[in-house]
Amino acid sequence: MTTLDSTVIDTPTGPLAILTGPDGAVRAAGFTADPASLLPLTHPSLRGALRDRADLGPVSAAVRSYLDGDLTAIDAVPVEQHSGGAFLMHAWQVLREVKPGDPVTYTGFAGLAGRPAAVRAAAAACARNAAALFVPCHRVLRTDGTLGGYRWGLDVKKWLLGHERRLTAS
Repeated sequence: MTTLDSTVIDTPTGPLAILTGPDGAVRAAGFTADPASLLPLTHPSLRGALRDRADLGPVSAAVRSYLDGDLTAIDAVPVEQHSGGAFLMHAWQVLREVKPGDPVTYTGFAGLAGRPAAVRAAAAACARNAAALFVPCHRVLRTDGTLGGYRWGLDVKKWLLGHERRLTAS
């Protein structure tokens, strides 16, 4: 069985649990104190036994840099997710290209992903994203500009967007 390294990093908006595979790629991340709760979010082929680590090296460093104001620090962190379809894989990659401080609507996200009429599929890509923060689905808003949903709570989404907006506005 594969071993996944896990850690929990304290953030201003609460604990961030992260799971990485043997190659160091993030397989799951979410605003929870329980790394094991992330396992059901990952594709079965990416699951494994958890090994608690105090630090995940470059992944932990990237999160700390992001929190300290380098909003692009998380962009270079490799992410490994699988889904049942090509659109989700593509949509997750497109999400990684949405710039901090410049959120898009679900309609805009669908267009960026090459399927402007597939707004529900774009929303599903956000909902099925297992690598929060690294695949920044928090940067997708409703058409009217309101927050919409977020697996980790609207307070977390609001904090992330505010953090990014404050640092990109200057």
